[in-house]
Amino acid sequence: MGYTGWVRLRLPDPEYLKLLLPYGEKIQKLALAVRKLILEEAPEASEFVYEVYTIADHFTFTERPSDAFVFTTTHANWVNLGFNFGSLLSDPDGLLRGEGKLIRHVRIAQATDLDAPCVRELVRAAKSRTVVRTAQSVTRRSASSRRRT
Repeated sequence: MGYTGWVRLRLPDPEYLKLLLPYGEKIQKLALAVRKLILEEAPEASEFVYEVYTIADHFTFTERPSDAFVFTTTHANWVNLGFNFGSLLSDPDGLLRGEGKLIRHVRIAQATDLDAPCVRELVRAAKSRTVVRTAQSVTRRSASSRRRT
């Protein structure tokens, strides 16, 4: 199932667009298409963009990039759609790649890769898992501060 709601998407930060300039037009468009899909599913997410060996764009519901539920990394011939807790997500279509303890990614090499319903489902699942985890964390912090008083 594709995107069914209406959301006014925010424009990409001009600095993000500058960081994408060294990549070819196809990869620039692909990175922006992956970003669009993420923001369709999580328009309220904060975005943290930085340059390491690649251009990383992390999406989170807190002020901490380490809390990101999903991220993108831009490469010469593809864009990775990454999940910080990807090993915990259901992946019946076997799209997730990675061998680490938690982080997994889906390689997006062409725009049609984003049309697979399971890609959007992974973003939704990661968002749901993170919203629950963030709410539990806030509840634990509130409870522990009440005990100290």
